[in-house]
Amino acid sequence: MIALPEKYCERMKKLLGEEFELYQAALSEPAIKGFRVNTDKISLEEFEKINPFGKEKIPYTENGFYLDFEKAGNHPYHHAGMIYIQEPGAMMPAECVEVQKGWKVLDVCAAPGGKSTQLKNKIGEEGILVSNEIIPSRCKILTGNIERLGFQNTVTTCMNAEKLASVFPKTFDLVMVDTPCSGEGMFRKDEEAVSQWSEENVKKCSLRSAEILESASRCVKSGGYIIYATCTFSVEENEKTVDDFLKNHPEFEIVPVKKEVMENTCDGVSFEGCNCENISFARRFYPHKRRGEGQFAAVLKNKEAPFSEKRSNLSKKEKVEKIVFDFLDDVLSSYEKENVMMYNSKPIYFSPEFPVEKGVAFSCGVTVGEIKKNYIVPHHQFFMAMGNQFKRKIQLEANSEEIKKYLHGEEIEVSCQNGWAVVMVNGCSIGGAKVSSGRAKNHYPKGLRTMY
Repeated sequence: MIALPEKYCERMKKLLGEEFELYQAALSEPAIKGFRVNTDKISLEEFEKINPFGKEKIPYTENGFYLDFEKAGNHPYHHAGMIYIQEPGAMMPAECVEVQKGWKVLDVCAAPGGKSTQLKNKIGEEGILVSNEIIPSRCKILTGNIERLGFQNTVTTCMNAEKLASVFPKTFDLVMVDTPCSGEGMFRKDEEAVSQWSEENVKKCSLRSAEILESASRCVKSGGYIIYATCTFSVEENEKTVDDFLKNHPEFEIVPVKKEVMENTCDGVSFEGCNCENISFARRFYPHKRRGEGQFAAVLKNKEAPFSEKRSNLSKKEKVEKIVFDFLDDVLSSYEKENVMMYNSKPIYFSPEFPVEKGVAFSCGVTVGEIKKNYIVPHHQFFMAMGNQFKRKIQLEANSEEIKKYLHGEEIEVSCQNGWAVVMVNGCSIGGAKVSSGRAKNHYPKGLRTMY
């Protein structure tokens, strides 16, 4: 059994009462794993026909399953971006709101990308996702996960919440604020979180969360939503932070979550001095109640009457060289020419309806490739996001020797016309290759290669 700090046990006994022993016992059980189907890449119906990872569905997440498979991250379906491995409790916050296709969504503290990618599936290809992570090394991981899943119309940024508010004022239909916290909900799977716990750290995290929430609220459209989330149980970081925010922002109100989430979570708790009458609308996910780690979420709605705000593009557009269009014409069967633009001196494919100032984004849209002297070397993201539009396709089976060789970085024999081709497994792009005389020269990134 995990040795919990004495002071923490006192706090949890006060919070849970007679259920504390059940909670403590749950921490000695193995951590629960899960995965979501990336419905931007493959439909849920099609994936269920080939699903080797576990058939039991997570009750509050339409495309979520409990994971029952060793080393799923090495499987070709994972490399192809068909799935995202995510702890089941962590899927709860993004399910709180009935997200609509075409929404603009911001994830403020996004790495490694679980909630961002979950929300992108909901808003569809026509929606815009901005995923932010303040730590550069974690922003690279976030960008890599978004690339693997093959999303279009996504932006990753690397800045603090205050800067986000100045760059994207009143822009988004939904803002996910999953703040760094004391991590009490992760004690079962993270010994470091246990060793670092203290009441002083709880207080520090609550102050930081309040600051992030304050800045993030300025990014929400009139009539839009904030999902405030943590992976901790402390009232200071959860209900008290929400209550203080609502006290200072009468234009926001706490609203109920979706029925499926309501049925699988516990009510938010009141506390001495709480002003919010509906604090029970907030949700708590406990490991002794449901299969997963601890989570908290509250939905805050901007009550101001919605009105349309158009973002202006103040920067001068960089001219796209003819070589880019020649390359796209050769490689793709179809694409929208108005979506081809330059960003930070690189050709990208992105919606012109959401202009992003030069230098703001860590990554913007789909990176087409790198322009050399008289040719283009395509980026891995280009294959992953636009594979279905490729003229030349190499179809491989998930259990074939060819896919093993490809993921290991080897050349493979193919019957495909010469030129840039996308490599696919079960109809989903997994990477690219340059075909010449029946041989596919491997362009799977070295850092992603495996011995699977």
